[in-house]
Amino acid sequence: MEYLERRVAMVNDRLEAVVESVEPDELSEQLGHVSLAGGKRVRPTVTLLVCEAVGGDPVDAVDFAVGVELVHNASLVVDDIIDRSDLRRGTPSAWAEYGYGPAILASDGLLGEAFALFSAEEQAMQVVAESMVELGEGEATELVAQPTNEEEYMELARRKTGALFRAAAEVGAVAGGADPFAVESFGEYAERVGIAFQIRDDVLDETADSADLGKPAGQDETMERPSLVQITDLTPEEADGRARAQSDAALEALDATDIPESDARKYLRDLAEFVVVRER
Repeated sequence: MEYLERRVAMVNDRLEAVVESVEPDELSEQLGHVSLAGGKRVRPTVTLLVCEAVGGDPVDAVDFAVGVELVHNASLVVDDIIDRSDLRRGTPSAWAEYGYGPAILASDGLLGEAFALFSAEEQAMQVVAESMVELGEGEATELVAQPTNEEEYMELARRKTGALFRAAAEVGAVAGGADPFAVESFGEYAERVGIAFQIRDDVLDETADSADLGKPAGQDETMERPSLVQITDLTPEEADGRARAQSDAALEALDATDIPESDARKYLRDLAEFVVVRER
């Protein structure tokens, strides 16, 4: 665990520095409220681990890792506004704390800081921009034409969650100097992990309570959100099986990279297995 904790600490230290540099102070406070209030830091950890797995130095990937986390947090601000969710990570969501206008500005501020971090590398910028197109199209699709079957759900999960996971892995591979095949394979790995992560989120929303989740449970049904459990006849146990299938596919993609065994590769394997059993 110390290995992962050191990498998460790298992300948190750089994230704090970025937030503290923002002006004016009011905007810095709002960005800090959103991005420093906890969170699992899964996506930026993937960035650092992939960079290391391909033989790079995680220091060279930490700005990209923080950028991915900022993009993720910006999307959560918008999600909470759309869902009227007043709790995020056990604290008031941005709109509940500051109002709609400041929350939207905070989301914009997070994106601006993120792209400042990506601007030094054209390929990283392109990777993340493409993921944001997918994310935006997924959000829009959900609002106007919610999925009605498992196939449509999987495509939405790929866009809304899998795409940014893919970007997190690909920018890590870019930072580590990986070849195009490795960049693509790590992207496939992470996309599958992201989809498994989303399916498990759906199951937890159905089965856990708010105290355990750190956010309101049962929101998928309340908000008529297209959860895999809600739009199909699958039981939570069967939905977990779908998540496991995605996890297995992620491990196959990881094996296809054919890189030497290392601590980073081991933890990437552990992550693919963890996302389907996590409890929050």
